[in-house]
Amino acid sequence: MAEQYHEPAEELSQPTRTFARMIQSLIEEAEAINWYEQRISVEKDKEARAIMENAQKEEFIHFSMDLEFLLRKKDKWKTVAKNILFKAGDITENAEKAEDKIED
Repeated sequence: MAEQYHEPAEELSQPTRTFARMIQSLIEEAEAINWYEQRISVEKDKEARAIMENAQKEEFIHFSMDLEFLLRKKDKWKTVAKNILFKAGDITENAEKAEDKIED
């Protein structure tokens, strides 16, 4: 899938290509979560809605695994995420504090 690369694929290292594939997987999982959210919102049949909710739950798992893989590969991203995710308070203030924690 060449369109996932912004640079010539043959010039990219294997770790960068793996990273690109995992980013693409994360995007696809987020899209699937969104599609299920919309379908669940309008579905009138209780059984069909339950099936969609179950499928969406699987997409949450896949998204989270993709994200964890990516965070393990990028220390700066992991530092930011650890200082924003699951923190009480204002999200933008937490983001500003997280930015200060990144070492150049």
